[in-house]
This record gives sequence, structure tokens and C-alpha cells, in this order.
Amino acid sequence: MNLALLFDEDFTADDRVRLTGRRLQHLHSVIRVETGDCIPVGRVNGDIGTGEVLRLTETEAELQVSFDQAPPPALPLTLVLAMPRPKMFRRVLQTCATLGVKDLWLINSYKVEKSFWQTPWLSDDNLRENLTLGLEQARDTVMPQVHIRKLFKPFVEDELPALLADKHALVAHPGTDRPCPTHLDQPTALCIGPEGGFTPYEVGKLEEAGCAPVHLGPRILRVETAVPVLVSRLFDACG
Repeated sequence: MNLALLFDEDFTADDRVRLTGRRLQHLHSVIRVETGDCIPVGRVNGDIGTGEVLRLTETEAELQVSFDQAPPPALPLTLVLAMPRPKMFRRVLQTCATLGVKDLWLINSYKVEKSFWQTPWLSDDNLRENLTLGLEQARDTVMPQVHIRKLFKPFVEDELPALLADKHALVAHPGTDRPCPTHLDQPTALCIGPEGGFTPYEVGKLEEAGCAPVHLGPRILRVETAVPVLVSRLFDACG
């Protein structure tokens, strides 16, 4: 936790917050703060600043906070991601938030098992928790937006073309002729398939919507590896 992300419910006054649970445990066991110490804080979707520990007990911490710094810039990226396996989904979410992805679309694909959509990690509370962990790692405050679409064809035909408008649109697909571009400085949309990749039919539909297929070379990467590799390649290691 390189920053304690603060939500509206944490505030007891304009400049006072009360922390409990995971963040309190982190203060005790990892940072080992004492009364009078200052830690980095940020208000969700707001600025970054510092929090002075006014009171620290086993059940709560009270901080006086002030904010004077804008969060890091977001990536100009719309990431369209076939729903990953639940065992790696949490890590992918956290990685996206850490890298600065703010617009994430989770979609279906032929190789996405129906059971993946039953994972409890898709609940609002679990999405917020894992995105929070990613933001805290990066010292960011702007919460990513996650959109869930469980039907591939309606999404690609009815919604994706509008999402791609005025963007450099790509679909990562091994075996294509074009290598993934680098040093982009324009709004971009990137589609990443499931383990095993999109089917030829799905790649064709994505191309019809406006995506250009690109590759990362001969090696086939897991989704949790492909996401940071592709994003950092496109945007110079995320600025």
C-alpha cells in the first residue's frame, strides 16, 4: 500500500478520516506507524496528499488529511478483455488499475467458460477492492470503470464500433503479420482474447468493427502477462 485510498465513508470531517480493516492492519504490521507519523493518502477520484496519524488503536486509526497533488495521468486506453480465468482475474484487475487503465470492458468469447462468469470476484465489492489495491500500488486515485458484456456478437456489432471511433484500434492475435506498435500518443482501443486466443470468426468480427490484428512475436503469453506487456509496449512503460 503505497497510498491509502480514502472513500467518502472514511471521512468524519473535511480533514479527518477513520481507517479500519485492511488499511489499519497495514499501518500496524507493514508500515508500523506511530502517532504523529505521516503517510501518503488520496481521495478516490480526487487529489493526493498526506495524512498525519492523530490516534492509533487496535481497532481504528484517526488521521488528519490534506490534499495538494493531482493523481498521475490516465492512459488513453480502452481495454477490451475476454473474461480471464477466475484464479488470475484478481491479478489482472489489479494490474490494469496499477498501469493506469481507466476504461475496462470484460467480454465473452468462445473459449471463455460459462463458469467464469459465476466468480464472486465480479461482485461490485470485490471489483472495488481489487481495483483499490491496484490504485494504492501505483499511488493513483481515479477508479477505473468496468463494463461487463456477456454476449460477444451483440457487443462487437452494436457497441464496439462507437467505442473505437477516433481511436487507434487493435486486437492482439498471435500469428498475424503486423507487430504491436510502440510509442503511441493517441487514444487507443486494445482487444485481448482469452487463454488460447480469439477464434478466427471472432478476430474477423473485431476486424469488421475496425480493429487491426497485431502480435508480440512467436511466444504465446498468458493473459496476466500479455496485459502488462502489451500496455507497456504501446505506451512506453506507461509514462
